[in-house]
Amino acid sequence: MLRAFRYRNYRLFFGGQIVSLIGTWITITSTSWLVYRLTNSAFLLGVVGFASQFPSFVLTPFAGIFVDRWNRHRLLVGTQAASMIISLVLAGLTLSNTISIHWLIIVSVCSGIVNAFDMPGRQAFVVLLVEGKRDLGNAIALNSSMFNAARLVGPSIAGTIIALSNEGWCYLIDGVSYMAVIVALLAMRITHQQTPASSHASPIQQFREGFSYAYQSRAIRSIILLVGLICLIGVPYSVMMPVFAAEVLGGGAHTLGFLMTAIGGGALIGALWLASRRTTMGLTRNIAGAGAIFSCGLAAFALSKVLWLSLALLVVTGFGFIAMVASGNTLLQTIVDDSKRGRVISLFLMAYFGTTPLGSLAAGALSARIGAPVTTAACGLLCLVGVAWFATQLRAIDEEVRPIFSRLSAGKPN
Repeated sequence: MLRAFRYRNYRLFFGGQIVSLIGTWITITSTSWLVYRLTNSAFLLGVVGFASQFPSFVLTPFAGIFVDRWNRHRLLVGTQAASMIISLVLAGLTLSNTISIHWLIIVSVCSGIVNAFDMPGRQAFVVLLVEGKRDLGNAIALNSSMFNAARLVGPSIAGTIIALSNEGWCYLIDGVSYMAVIVALLAMRITHQQTPASSHASPIQQFREGFSYAYQSRAIRSIILLVGLICLIGVPYSVMMPVFAAEVLGGGAHTLGFLMTAIGGGALIGALWLASRRTTMGLTRNIAGAGAIFSCGLAAFALSKVLWLSLALLVVTGFGFIAMVASGNTLLQTIVDDSKRGRVISLFLMAYFGTTPLGSLAAGALSARIGAPVTTAACGLLCLVGVAWFATQLRAIDEEVRPIFSRLSAGKPN
């Protein structure tokens, strides 16, 4: 399960990232609380969330061009330093009592712009840290487990700090936490250099080249479409958790905490399960199977009115989602040409992160009309239709990726 730790660079990356990600979840939690404390407005909570996510949706496909052209190591040092500055600015504004909703929206937009470059850069960088391609899937699964472990720890720390002082100290801790990943990046010795994309073509030409490459591959095209569909229709269920906690299950804030923890716990189990796999063979069926688990778990959760059953179903739902997404990410990272890696991963991340805020707006509007349970159940069934379509592509996808897996098994480069 931990075989990717054989590589020194990956150990450095993992250690720095987990500290930084805990800080990131501290900031995410404290920002939500700060917005609500300043405005007492659920609408402005959505506005700030949209401001932080929408720039990534718009810019990520184009950022992938530069991820392929620039040195990814130096790019990540730059994005992490920029993120550290943003957190320290938030800390200064909050601790000096000059923070306002306008500043929060501006800073959220800036953070979204940085993330548009950081996310595809970080995903494409992992392949340079793991010299043995057979261990790439393990490294990506461990990344998912790291992210979800931080999601379990960070919000609890944030709640404790806010109760003892205020949100400004949360931002300060997050700013300091970025030093861990920056130091880790600077300590790395990168011997396997990336294959750079041609710098002679214009960015528009390179974007078209990357898009055409992804579209012409049935495997890449199908994975991105399925992830985009699931994140557009299925993932927005998380924004309706307060409704389920209060109106369906008759609880309060503690019930909401239990529900969110169940999702994170299931996701962590899914990531660790993937990390325990010894080979990338069979990932296409993993994607379909895990997608079906997520869809059925979501539809069943919508019908539950008992807390313990709802928690169990959310564990299943979280497991299925992360197992599907991490399997898709691993398969893409394995089969894609290195010179186009940044552009393909940026399209994958646009489908993963970019469609969710749009789906959240639609799900919120629909649930106001027909109720959160009916909306969530319908979303689960629609996701299952998407998974069924993906299942019809499995044979053709296997035929496409089998020669690539054979070359990797023989030790030949992709």
